[in-house]
Amino acid sequence: MNQSIDALKQYCNSLVQYSRRQTLEVNIGDVPMGGTNPIRIQSMTTVDTMDTQGSIEQVIRMVDAGCEYVRITAPSIKEAQNLAEIRKGLHLRGYKVPLVADIHFTPNAAELAARIVEKVRINPGNYADKKRFETIEYTEASYQAELNRIREKFLPLIRICKEHGTAMRIGTNHGSLSDRIMSRYGDSPMGMVESALEFLRICEDEQYFNIVLSMKSSNPQVMVQAYRLLVQKLDEEGLKPYPLHLGVTEAGDGEDGRIKSSVGIGTLLEDGLGDTIRVSLTEEPEAEVPVARELAARYEHRVGHTPIAPIVHYPITPFEYNRRVTREVLNIGGTHAVPRVITDLSGRDKITVASLFAVGYQYSVPLDKWNITDTACDYIFLGDHAVDFEIPGTLGLLYHHATWLTQRGKDRTYPVIPVSEYLRGVEQSPVLNFVRVTPEDMDQALLVRLKQDTTAVLLATTDNAHAMAALRRLFVELINQGCDVPVIIGRQYQDLNGEQLQLYAATDTGGLLVDGLGDGLFLETVRSGSDKLVNDTAFNILQATRTRISKTEYISCPSCGRTLFDLQETTARIRVRTSHLKGIKIGIMGCIVNGPGEMADADYGYVGSGPGRITLYKGKEVVRKNVPTVEAVDELINLIREHGDWIEQESVN
Repeated sequence: MNQSIDALKQYCNSLVQYSRRQTLEVNIGDVPMGGTNPIRIQSMTTVDTMDTQGSIEQVIRMVDAGCEYVRITAPSIKEAQNLAEIRKGLHLRGYKVPLVADIHFTPNAAELAARIVEKVRINPGNYADKKRFETIEYTEASYQAELNRIREKFLPLIRICKEHGTAMRIGTNHGSLSDRIMSRYGDSPMGMVESALEFLRICEDEQYFNIVLSMKSSNPQVMVQAYRLLVQKLDEEGLKPYPLHLGVTEAGDGEDGRIKSSVGIGTLLEDGLGDTIRVSLTEEPEAEVPVARELAARYEHRVGHTPIAPIVHYPITPFEYNRRVTREVLNIGGTHAVPRVITDLSGRDKITVASLFAVGYQYSVPLDKWNITDTACDYIFLGDHAVDFEIPGTLGLLYHHATWLTQRGKDRTYPVIPVSEYLRGVEQSPVLNFVRVTPEDMDQALLVRLKQDTTAVLLATTDNAHAMAALRRLFVELINQGCDVPVIIGRQYQDLNGEQLQLYAATDTGGLLVDGLGDGLFLETVRSGSDKLVNDTAFNILQATRTRISKTEYISCPSCGRTLFDLQETTARIRVRTSHLKGIKIGIMGCIVNGPGEMADADYGYVGSGPGRITLYKGKEVVRKNVPTVEAVDELINLIREHGDWIEQESVN
């Protein structure tokens, strides 16, 4: 891929000016997508599709919450048939929301559903293939024979969709790539893209264009890379600019699910990619809708933001992760240091020992020692507040420069210096100095000084509404000028609720981190949540971008009519027992469709295999089948013990 990377970098209209990608308009009932239409919001039912009345009531709740398309699973002919009853019941209640049939493994169900609903979603990884996790050697002739087999299996659905005016989503999932694709392209964004293009080329041969595309993964980094590459490949092959359905699959619940979804979806929206959003949370589907609406609403007035200087040469590879090379300054930057978290406590009236509890440091009076949690920030910005107590040994304190001059004799205290004072040559720490800059400050005088100063770390912020692009422009300038100074990504927020803070911060900073940019986070907030919320949000963004792992990760599907157990309740029970296992990834899947494939890179898997039965996985290997649900969580714990990954909770600090 690197040999032709310069030809692949322009995956969006502009890297510096917000401009939505112009796509083909696709008709989905009375709610068209793409073209000049707004970003559409959708979700998926969790009720059994055979529960007609339950499905109708849930769809109504979703539509009332703002859902514009509703997806319903149709795993077999009987569910596909019942879509007609659900649709009829909705129309009788005055709801004509377009319905989307979700299909896995069953072309006959898809062909029936396409005659009933407005849109059909197929997964190219399992529509015409069975996954056995086999590596297969193909010749060009044998691979072409496979493509011919797929064509014959797929053509009936295309022709039915054309006849009935039904739209189609060709939805690739990272975790369910076919053995054929995996054997040729590996577990990669390129494999995801090619999986969809194989089906798309057949559609175009048949002059069928009423298509939406998606590239979903539980890993936001992979998801972002795949969508970018898809857009580039569509342009490269002269295919039509089909609308994009954005989503991070199996995002989980609560703040984890919201932040992970925002990192993936928001990064693409920032570059003008995306025509519809589904936020996959392990919660009731109507809870997904406000989150998706909040993400989309930020772009209603984004056009016309403060101009950003153009980028002549783009040195970043957008289709693979490469961390920017920086020098190491104390414990920031370099090749091994994780991104650091700076928490802002400058707005407090007074800093006490208790102030540090919210940011991961808990002082025990009887033991006279600090307990340091997994979300203990690395630095605290105090502004002009001095502390009069002994701080934990892993913590650094940052002050405004004038206040630092009065504190500079104390251990682990460092100044934050405005760029104008820095260039004027004010007194500095001999070890570490934070220079507060904006993208507009990056001139030759500053670059020359930074290249020579081995103690400098940039604290980069912007008030540009198009923040991610503005800060990206700063990184581009540093790379192109050969300046390896570490950079802390800073963002300032005011008067947000807690959920808005999580969504906005994950979007603005996550897009930089997935491209390997940034050596830490600094979220400055005013009336935007508690100190703990802000601190946890920074750590959760780093976790979602896979740049700093501080806790157990749960890859949990959002539930649907195929689910064989209560996902929300089960996820909560597993969390209670395993949340202390830092760095372990646990997949919790409602059925075999979202089973070993969809768990992607999970270390352990808990998958519904039948009513009241669970199958447990180590990686993608089945290790225990048909475990009764009442015993399954205990058996999962035993499995983790057997493989040496268990830690007793009381031994974890």
